[in-house]
Amino acid sequence: MRLVSTRYVVEGSVLARPVINSSGRILLQAGVRMTTSYIGRLRAMGYDVVFIEDDRLDDVEFHTSITGQTRKAAYKTIENVSKYIESGDESALKACCIRGTIQEMLNDLLFSSDILGNLAEIQGYDDYTFHHSVNATIIGLVLGLASGYSENKLLEFGMGVLMHDIGKIKVSEEILNKQASLTQMEFEEIKKHSYYGFDILRKNKDFSILSAHVAFQHHEKWDGSGYPRGLKGNEIHEYGKLAAIADVYEALTSKRVYRKAIEPNEAYEYIVSQSNKHFDPKVLEVFKKHIAVYPSGSGILLSNGQRGNVVKQNPSFPNRPLVRVFYQDEEPLTAPIDLNLADYPSLMVVAVDNR
Repeated sequence: MRLVSTRYVVEGSVLARPVINSSGRILLQAGVRMTTSYIGRLRAMGYDVVFIEDDRLDDVEFHTSITGQTRKAAYKTIENVSKYIESGDESALKACCIRGTIQEMLNDLLFSSDILGNLAEIQGYDDYTFHHSVNATIIGLVLGLASGYSENKLLEFGMGVLMHDIGKIKVSEEILNKQASLTQMEFEEIKKHSYYGFDILRKNKDFSILSAHVAFQHHEKWDGSGYPRGLKGNEIHEYGKLAAIADVYEALTSKRVYRKAIEPNEAYEYIVSQSNKHFDPKVLEVFKKHIAVYPSGSGILLSNGQRGNVVKQNPSFPNRPLVRVFYQDEEPLTAPIDLNLADYPSLMVVAVDNR
């Protein structure tokens, strides 16, 4: 199986993984043979890539970071919380359900054989907030695990990340989904979501005040230029520092109605460039060592003109994965070549190429 842009999916290709919307509903099941109609519909719904069966990669196992069942439960948790808040019944928000969801995520991550490989799920236009909250939580938990957090800290932190954008429910959808540039007044309104989220969570006695502070602090920046309080350096809690990286990385790699997603490697480079500006340089070192630059299954073009797909991650070198090469300058090779890029320091990935 490999990741293929919906621009290049051909009729008759077989879907390797189901396409799932933000409520956990399966739109197309794995094993479905793609038709022109299916491909067109997916593109119209905002799905840029899908996983397609490829017998040249049958011996390679690609694992998701969390199971489909866990992801669906996480979506349902956020949906239920959203309904409570929208109805004005914030007191009915059940922390035990959120804690249970984080526990299931942690269980999946701890038993994953390729925790770096596929942290996020492909998405369309349907509900950015649900996708973003779940994906950011997965990334945040990976960073928390890499930071040596205890189970209690992981649960406390994870609950905060899953709820970090819950305050957006109190912000006008017209502003949140506006395609044109925001006015200063509109931007000030969006910035209030950090306080709204904090206020919702701190009023619930079953939430740790530190979980609530994830919602409050995930837009603070190391250099003090963030919001809502302009905290600087170690004035920002460690949870806020980790959540900030997870939030920005996930946001950059997710498409919105008003902008395209960027490739994970480009988001990685941007995050790294923000050391001592947006992000704590020490926390950034954890990110650099534990987030894959090129997700497993993705297509890449090498500096020697060879093209293939990432088949495995190098835990010690997240930017130097193992790849299987199928083409040389657009000509198919007589037999695939497996390369561990860690063994070829002069060989560089020059582009992501999901054909």
